[in-house]
Amino acid sequence: MSERDRTLWHCRRGLLELDLLLGRFVERHLDGLSTDELAQFKELLNYDDNDLFDMVMGRAEPLNEQLNAVLGKMRSA
Repeated sequence: MSERDRTLWHCRRGLLELDLLLGRFVERHLDGLSTDELAQFKELLNYDDNDLFDMVMGRAEPLNEQLNAVLGKMRSA
């Protein structure tokens, strides 16, 4: 399994709304992410579904402020 496939698999979540948001983001941006942005995206995927959903919706912020750049792209996807 390639690294891209692993990332795509990790995007499959239990929350349908989050699943849809991540799917749209991956479609539009995954292949264009820099190495650093991809690492930040993977770090975001380690959050629990509800926490990640709140961050994508702008109701919460990550502990690591460096993740805000990728979150901004996710919010605009």
